[in-house]
Amino acid sequence: MTREEMGLNAGLVWNTLNENGAMTVKSLKKATKLKDKQVFAAIGWLSREDKINVTEVEGDYEVVLIG
Repeated sequence: MTREEMGLNAGLVWNTLNENGAMTVKSLKKATKLKDKQVFAAIGWLSREDKINVTEVEGDYEVVLIG
């Protein structure tokens, strides 16, 4: 996976969260049609940019936009 692909996937995840609000990783995978590693790379990208918060919830992770 290239850095460009990771950035595009991060944008896709951000837009999905912006439209739907907080989502679990499982829901994000379904909504974006990304694979595990793609979703987690996008979450890492967005987290590094302080754009999301991630909380462990019932064996999954909930992801929410900051602000």
